[in-house]
Amino acid sequence: MSCGEDHDVDCSEILERVYVFIDNELEGASTEEIQQHLEECAPCLDQYDIERCVKKLVHRSCGDDHAPEALRQKILLRLTQIRIETTTTLAD
Repeated sequence: MSCGEDHDVDCSEILERVYVFIDNELEGASTEEIQQHLEECAPCLDQYDIERCVKKLVHRSCGDDHAPEALRQKILLRLTQIRIETTTTLAD
């Protein structure tokens, strides 16, 4: 995905790391890099907000239960596929 603007880091690279960013599991430099990109790029910020809302909804629905790792991986894979499909559709 690209918003058409010139950024230090490509939008697709930012969106690949957004889950780790949401979970606060990135190193300091990467966190700052993503935060700066989100401040400059409305499409990526919108996608980040969607991902954050989905994560909150899942957490609220599941309470303190943790999903099995296999389920978590399936969900992440499907979200990635949807992101790619959306990016491809926007590019056309």
